Amino acid sequence: MQTVDVNLDDRSYPIFIGSNLLEDVSLLEPFLGKGKLVVITNDVVAPLYLQRVKPLLGSQYAGEVILPDGEKHKNLDAISHIYDYLIEGKYDRQTTLLALGGGVVGDIAGFAAATYQRGIHFIQCPTTLLAQVDSSVGGKTGVNHPAAKNMIGTFYQPRCVVADTSVLASLPPREIRAGVAEVLKYGLIQNADFFNWLIDNCQAILALDEACLVQAIKVCCEMKADIVAQDEKESGIRALLNLGHTFGHAIETAAGYGTWLHGETVAMGMVMAADLSHRLGWLDGASSQRIRDALEDKYGMPVVPPADITVEQYLDLMSSDKKAELGKIRFILLKAIGEAVIEADVDPALLRSTLTAGQQLCSGP
Repeated sequence: MQTVDVNLDDRSYPIFIGSNLLEDVSLLEPFLGKGKLVVITNDVVAPLYLQRVKPLLGSQYAGEVILPDGEKHKNLDAISHIYDYLIEGKYDRQTTLLALGGGVVGDIAGFAAATYQRGIHFIQCPTTLLAQVDSSVGGKTGVNHPAAKNMIGTFYQPRCVVADTSVLASLPPREIRAGVAEVLKYGLIQNADFFNWLIDNCQAILALDEACLVQAIKVCCEMKADIVAQDEKESGIRALLNLGHTFGHAIETAAGYGTWLHGETVAMGMVMAADLSHRLGWLDGASSQRIRDALEDKYGMPVVPPADITVEQYLDLMSSDKKAELGKIRFILLKAIGEAVIEADVDPALLRSTLTAGQQLCSGP
């Protein structure tokens, strides 16, 4: 087992990374608190792992809320369902919620924990690669609005994160590839050597080689922990973690939540960000093509956005993105592979060129 610490003073917490961690009864014990514990999961994960997790929770286990699976259910209705369960069961402030699932479950459970009785403890047990390397770490919680992704939420840190790599074997290949998009993101923003390592080890990672998975997750978590420790609430450097997300969130919203996996739209968005960076004269053409090749050829991800999203739709949705400030769209762009920057003053003509280029071919989920 590897351990990465997120250092936030009295809200610091560990990330445990390794195989078969859900079998370790002693692992969660220091983080369960004194009250009852409720598992928040979904109808895909529950049949696979709920019974496996219960022994970890001992006599404090009090029940579960099983949500429908999918991004389209990441909304205030899901939050209300959790509130209803907790209120009807008279759960108090000593209650702990355990998120067992991917990024959607983690975001919902974290937001419910942050807001129920003004804050109760929660624990993250992410079951997808994307959640293990990104969404379960750093305290971003929330839900979608029909007009904008992740627009409703708060920053609220878990007590610990348990990333059990053995659960990834139950994921379909499409989910693994979507998770790798977020892994590659970390190499692109700050670590060119890691990006190169991911290209060299693509076959092993897609085959779920244990050593490669643990190494990839550890590096991503170390990078995110360092960034979050510097900028917990995204007033500066943490925004770099959104490479590809401004474009990607617009695609998710326009296409309808659940049409594409989040990681797939991030892959498309990173290619668009690389294209815009090249048009600005920052990223050389060979590097832009190398990013596309890594995503498309090495890891088999979609890189061409849907052709039926118009330029005006992109601009409207991106202007509503939560990263926009003072009427300007903030982009995360690349000076080079491993060197990302935050930029709000983008030439509108160059942006339109990138968006238009994305419409030349049509892709489907």
